[in-house]
Amino acid sequence: MTQAATATMNDSTQQALENRLLAPRFYRTNYKALNSVDISPVRREWDSMMAAFAEDKNRAHFKQTYDFDPTSLDVDPALKSDFLDLLVSSITAEYSGCVLYQEIEKNVDNADVATLMRYMARDESRHAGFINRALKQLGVAVDLSVLKSDKDYHYFSPKFIYYATYLSEKIGYARYITIYRHLQRNPENQFHPIFSWFERWCNDEYAHGEAFALLMRSEPKLLRGYNKLWIRFFLLAVYSTMYIRDHSRPKLYEAFGMNITEFDYTVFDITTEISKQVFPLTLNTDDPRFRAGLEKMLRLSNRSEALREAGGMMSLIKRGGLAVASAATFARLFFLPVNKNKLPDQILAAPAW
Repeated sequence: MTQAATATMNDSTQQALENRLLAPRFYRTNYKALNSVDISPVRREWDSMMAAFAEDKNRAHFKQTYDFDPTSLDVDPALKSDFLDLLVSSITAEYSGCVLYQEIEKNVDNADVATLMRYMARDESRHAGFINRALKQLGVAVDLSVLKSDKDYHYFSPKFIYYATYLSEKIGYARYITIYRHLQRNPENQFHPIFSWFERWCNDEYAHGEAFALLMRSEPKLLRGYNKLWIRFFLLAVYSTMYIRDHSRPKLYEAFGMNITEFDYTVFDITTEISKQVFPLTLNTDDPRFRAGLEKMLRLSNRSEALREAGGMMSLIKRGGLAVASAATFARLFFLPVNKNKLPDQILAAPAW
């Protein structure tokens, strides 16, 4: 990208393009390997799910508009900053999924995989578009074409896509439904209309996770042997990333009237319970050592961010030391005892959390 193009790009697009450690990323995968996917072991559930995707009950949901005075956020610049950070992070994650699923559909011959990816891309495109309309109303819409062409792409093998996508969709469900229910009980804390869409939005998240649960259950080796270590890794990576991200937005949760830590552990509890449908293990997030470890990772991340903003060679060196400390803390968390889980005969119906 030229310097002139960068200079004219708004802050939201520049933020979406950043490749910080905890920022949402864009991915590519082994498309050829996906041609060998055989969903025969879960055919009945798969066909039922594809029929539900085809019915598309949410087709009109994200076309709705709302009235909102964007200047109402100007009275609290810190809240506005946290809210914009949430929206930009969310649109980056949603659009990342959309692009990945479109690429998979375009590059595979497996009809089952292609059909699912078409539905997934459709839904993620709607979500990204809806968030961008909210950003446009605030005068900072993300240029999705620039995001697609200029964002760095990272390679993930198909099984890593399964683990990461399943968890991100389920944790998205847990986050949306928890925020929605809280604001239903405390409507005075709903400072923007977009949160009214979270109930039906989370239904999409839940359904997407179910589809990836079926993909994993169609290939049981992904849930056995050394792959259990990868499952443990992704559980910890997703939980710790969410914990650090959420604690970087204190004004947002203050406006909600929510305690950030309590919110995160509620989301962990919901996600853990749901994930028993497919994962042979869950993390013990009630273990005091787990909670202390997340707090240490948060402190290290905050110190690293402060040094990054300060700049300079010494800050860079110190950040390297903090990165080593963070990796060591992550490793200690990784080796904490986990809860073993016996998989049910079929995936669970959507719970009424």
